[in-house]
Amino acid sequence: MGSIHVRDVSDETLLTLKLRATRSGQSLQAFIRQLLDQEAVTLTTEEAAHQARAIAARSSVTADDVAAVIAEMRERPV
Repeated sequence: MGSIHVRDVSDETLLTLKLRATRSGQSLQAFIRQLLDQEAVTLTTEEAAHQARAIAARSSVTADDVAAVIAEMRERPV
């Protein structure tokens, strides 16, 4: 497993992270590792768009098909 050393973190940021870690019952290291893990699995806008284009390229669904389904859903009673 790799490691990261972050320098020049402001005192205010460090205090905030320590407080949040304490409130969640975690060490600062575990809390920050969880934040990094969540960030790593969250797609950026560009990554999501790339994935969507790749999926769309494999599909035969057209924009008209999508619009028709949306229109149908809007017409359904709640």
